[in-house]
Amino acid sequence: MGHRLSKITTKTGDAGTTGLGDGTRVAKGHPRVAAMGEVDELNCFVGLLLTETLPAALRDALTDIQHDLFDLGGELSIPGYFAIGDAHIERLEVLTETLNADLPPLKDFILPGGSRAAAYAHLVRTVCRRAERALVNAAQTESVSERSRVYLNRLSDVAFVLARALNRSSNEPDVLWEKARRGGGAHS
Repeated sequence: MGHRLSKITTKTGDAGTTGLGDGTRVAKGHPRVAAMGEVDELNCFVGLLLTETLPAALRDALTDIQHDLFDLGGELSIPGYFAIGDAHIERLEVLTETLNADLPPLKDFILPGGSRAAAYAHLVRTVCRRAERALVNAAQTESVSERSRVYLNRLSDVAFVLARALNRSSNEPDVLWEKARRGGGAHS
């Protein structure tokens, strides 16, 4: 591969536009560009989670997810190009089932927290949901793959279950929401 990114400061975006992968220039506020940015931020949070000490299999799964997210960003940058398929979605579904298999059933809502790694996983979940909303918004005016939207929906499930699994592996309890705490459950 050649030196594709040898010049970082190009000044081509100074007027508020950016180039898509097909050469089209669009406003930096364009829904497609907004979705690309949200997916990129999501990938950064997965990278942050990977700074934690994690089992090798989980590290590999998260690294695969990072590559998927980069591919999804590429998909968004080239209208009409599709990179995320059924196999990507199925891999996330298997991961969710695997992580959830040893967890006790949830009887209450949980709050983000517990161990630091679990808190990072909750950040991944919330940023994933935002990326999903941006993708849905872009799909109102742009051709966006349904599989990509499903992928992000499944990834938020992974992140939620992962947070619980990380708490359990570090002997931290999930932080349970208490309805009546500080008068939150009473109405007058």
